[in-house]
Amino acid sequence: MEKKEIFELIVRHACTVMPMLNDHTFQPGDRFQDLGANSLDRTEILEEVLTSLDLEIPRVEIFGAKDIGALVDVLYAAGRDEI
Repeated sequence: MEKKEIFELIVRHACTVMPMLNDHTFQPGDRFQDLGANSLDRTEILEEVLTSLDLEIPRVEIFGAKDIGALVDVLYAAGRDEI
């Protein structure tokens, strides 16, 4: 899966968990915390994304991602490692 597709997947799950973001124009530099997501929202979004990507990666690898773009990079790299 390409980075753009991963980004779109994250956006889709974010909007499902937090419908108030449906009209938000997401950018790679967006941080879920700044968008109003609490820790439970962020966990749910991440779990949904990982399930959709069929990825199992240590959460410690994800915690370094400061924004959506960095999360995309981590997930993209993890997906390529599993091939």
